[in-house]
Amino acid sequence: MTDWTFHRDQIRTFRFVRSIFDARTGVAQLIYAFDDGPELVETVTVPGAPFVLDDARAAAAQRALRLLHLIAGVSYYKAAVPAEIRIEGEGIDAATAALLELIYRNGLGEFAYRNGLELRDRIRFPALLPSPPGRGAGGEGRGDSAVSDAVSVESEPSPQPLSRGERGLPAALGLRPHALVAIGGGKDSLVSIEALRGAGVEQTVTWIGGSQLIAACAARTGLPTLNIGRQLAPQLFDFNRRGAWNGHIPVTAVNSAILAFAAVLLGVNQVVFSNERSASYGSLIPGTGEVNHQWSKGWAFEAAFGEHLQRHVAADLDYYSLLRPLSELAVARQFAKSDRYDDCFSSCNRNFHILGERPTSRWCGVCPKCLFVFLALAPFLPKLRLVGIVGRNLLDDPDLIPGYDALLEFGNHKPFECVGEGRESRAAMAALAQRPEWREDAVIKRFAKLIAPQLDPAELAVEPLLALHDERRIPAALWERLRDRFAA
Repeated sequence: MTDWTFHRDQIRTFRFVRSIFDARTGVAQLIYAFDDGPELVETVTVPGAPFVLDDARAAAAQRALRLLHLIAGVSYYKAAVPAEIRIEGEGIDAATAALLELIYRNGLGEFAYRNGLELRDRIRFPALLPSPPGRGAGGEGRGDSAVSDAVSVESEPSPQPLSRGERGLPAALGLRPHALVAIGGGKDSLVSIEALRGAGVEQTVTWIGGSQLIAACAARTGLPTLNIGRQLAPQLFDFNRRGAWNGHIPVTAVNSAILAFAAVLLGVNQVVFSNERSASYGSLIPGTGEVNHQWSKGWAFEAAFGEHLQRHVAADLDYYSLLRPLSELAVARQFAKSDRYDDCFSSCNRNFHILGERPTSRWCGVCPKCLFVFLALAPFLPKLRLVGIVGRNLLDDPDLIPGYDALLEFGNHKPFECVGEGRESRAAMAALAQRPEWREDAVIKRFAKLIAPQLDPAELAVEPLLALHDERRIPAALWERLRDRFAA
């Protein structure tokens, strides 16, 4: 295999080879390959080793590891998008295959659009026939995944009715009440962290990778932190140089699977993200339809993944977004209530690119995310405070008008970025056009003169966009404690 060379269009098969976790070191290996090429080894390192797991938690960790292996494979599959997907060792059940097809097809929607590919009929995960009674549907056998220093569970015959485990469903593990809260360095996760703090929820602020910006925000919370390591297979970067298909992947789906695996290892019962309801809406492309850059931040992914975890990994593991009932504007209103993080947070995604140029400060001031966050915060923050956070007034720069037009969905579609809906941008700009401190700024002045007259005034109110929605997986008791906070 030493003479194997990556040729994108000649590859026929993508292989999920195996996944391994060493409880003594906290290192998981996720192993893939194309055709008969070399093994592609990704590592995920969870701090806190050695992990001492009882039989039930070791089996759950194995199921979570396998799910992570299957979801994280999207980073490699996209390099060639071959027609055949092969899962070596023990196969997967139909429910897992359906979840993976949902994630790969929708999570690669922008990737497929930008590269002119049609993947919906191409992505097929092979599923086994239904498991016989007493056999776990979530890959509970040793198969192609292994957790070292773990003993597999053997059950003895029991009278009817069968337990969850005997019906092929995972039982509750007795996980302790504690949340792993994903932090990305932006306003959203900080709103969640402070809301959970106010509700008295024990939490660990968690992130993946080596971002110093995120580490600084995490330290500012004053809460326990967990920095998980992820190292992509090095060959992937060589494949990119050799013409691999490249583009956006559903990274939130991968990160969700990593945190779910970590939660089982650490014995905690909640994985919390901070994805608002606006994430469920994509860009409307003429002739194509809706393409959602942030599909794996949306409700469809959250609902499917959270349900799958409880049916296939651990019955008492909750996965949810704390901000799902809120719009982007509602999140901005919550963030504005405290200046604790003004000098350390950043919602500029250029800070988090794996490769390429990064801004010299926390905000590049030109990308769609910078433009949107500035606009979303403007109705709720004093002007001097907002300009001090970002470094300049983005609404008074004529060069940024095309970027703001895209956010307004005026003559262009919503950018492929994690930004709010066009109606939120239009409502925020209409509100600013009524305020003396903003209405003379170049972008706002143009909006009031050129764009607002073409819009229905009834659809430009901010207040309806601040109302809470009902889609959520937040535990009921927690939501009762948070509803009034988020409504004000």
